[in-house]
Amino acid sequence: MQLRRALALGAAAVAAAVLIGPAPAQAAPPAPPLAATTLASTIELSNCSASLVRYPTSAAGDRAMMLTNGHCYEGGFINAGTVLRNVSSTRQGTLLNADGGALGRVRADQVLYATMTGTDVALYRLNTTFAALQTRYGATPLTLSSGRASAGTSMSIPSGYWKRVWTCSVDGFVPTLREDQWTWRDSIRYSTGCDVIGGTSGSPIVSAVTGQVIGVNNTLNESGGRCTLNNPCEVAANGTVTVLPGRGYGQQTYWFTTCLTSSRTIDLTISGCLLPR
Repeated sequence: MQLRRALALGAAAVAAAVLIGPAPAQAAPPAPPLAATTLASTIELSNCSASLVRYPTSAAGDRAMMLTNGHCYEGGFINAGTVLRNVSSTRQGTLLNADGGALGRVRADQVLYATMTGTDVALYRLNTTFAALQTRYGATPLTLSSGRASAGTSMSIPSGYWKRVWTCSVDGFVPTLREDQWTWRDSIRYSTGCDVIGGTSGSPIVSAVTGQVIGVNNTLNESGGRCTLNNPCEVAANGTVTVLPGRGYGQQTYWFTTCLTSSRTIDLTISGCLLPR
């Protein structure tokens, strides 16, 4: 997992705002793709990276959202088998422009969904709307792709923490990726070139073709270890373990779009929902 260098800085804290509901779906304009090689709409956290994101169906008046890893959750690593839903949060970060300059602070008031079981994701609700961020900062959220990426897709990993962009391609997919007590499914394996480092955890994986988010960066085998912390391993159906030193991995994000109601809330009971319960 890629947060360790910044962990000592601790989690940010800020007062939560008053809750409001989502705006009508018909208010949603399509978001134009952002350039895959910029830092636009990335967010610098105290110990990780994140990004400002929207669903494909999000409305301008909806509350804005922030995507990062489950292991970047301010409460610490989430135990295997645990899923967090609609938990109060005071997380904050710095929203960046295309060049990595600070636009201003963004603040969360709720963890919509977070887990390290089956995947490694955390999706926060911010205390302001997409429209307000557009007006205040000219910020356009990245759109979560509704489809699974394909092997060979050119991609970039823009890190708000390091204000740096890694570029490579989707090398393939790992049915079972194991690291310490956690197991992740259908993980995205990177080609060489995306040698991510501590602090890049939670960075979006952006398709160079569509400009949409196709995953979230979460780990790299740092020292050749076998299935240990910071050293994930690939586990085949027959139990064979493969270790690829220096290889990076990310987690699927289209799963969120399989669990949405018509009002754009997460419902894990929806038929076809892929998010772990």
